[in-house]
Amino acid sequence: MAEAVDIDGKTRGWRGSREVWLAAAREAFLDSGIEAVKIQPLASRLGLSRTSFYWFFADRDAVLQALLDDWDETNTKRLVQASEAFAETITEAALNVIGVFLPGGGFEPKLDLAIRGWAHQSDAVAATVNAADDLRLSAIRAMFERFGYPADEGDVRARTMYLVQIGYISMQVQEDLSLRLTRIPNYVKTFTGQSASVRELDRFHARVVGAA
Repeated sequence: MAEAVDIDGKTRGWRGSREVWLAAAREAFLDSGIEAVKIQPLASRLGLSRTSFYWFFADRDAVLQALLDDWDETNTKRLVQASEAFAETITEAALNVIGVFLPGGGFEPKLDLAIRGWAHQSDAVAATVNAADDLRLSAIRAMFERFGYPADEGDVRARTMYLVQIGYISMQVQEDLSLRLTRIPNYVKTFTGQSASVRELDRFHARVVGAA
């Protein structure tokens, strides 16, 4: 027998899904902070029963951990992947990393900012954020060392590169993409000590503009 379906197309007794509940938690978190991520408000937001939540998460702590895991997958993993991506030159490698932070690059600044705000309220989350920062810096440092930079120089260049990007996020800088793109060649030269070629910059612009 076919299941009865409500007017909105959902099967009666529909409990949502793990993805639906996590998306609602993420939206509440980004809109109003970690205190907004509570089971009953999420249920109300989704128009589902509170008990439906427990089909997918053991408790509130489980969905909070899922938010951290989602952040790690979305931001840290993508940044690490960009730093390890194929590049013929250090300038091309730097452009790969810079591109992650631009619109369409995969890194979500608003999510990173929200997680850092949460870290001010939780020692455990602060430790997780610190570990992620260490991992991100380590990946960028390894990128410089791969192109022959001495370890101490690579460390400083990696910190300069990463902390500039995090500064953009923390200060919530609102900068037109076209303006930021005009600054990219000088950022690359500052970060690497070398100038990106016209061909590298053309490829980078095409990729960024196409993704935005």
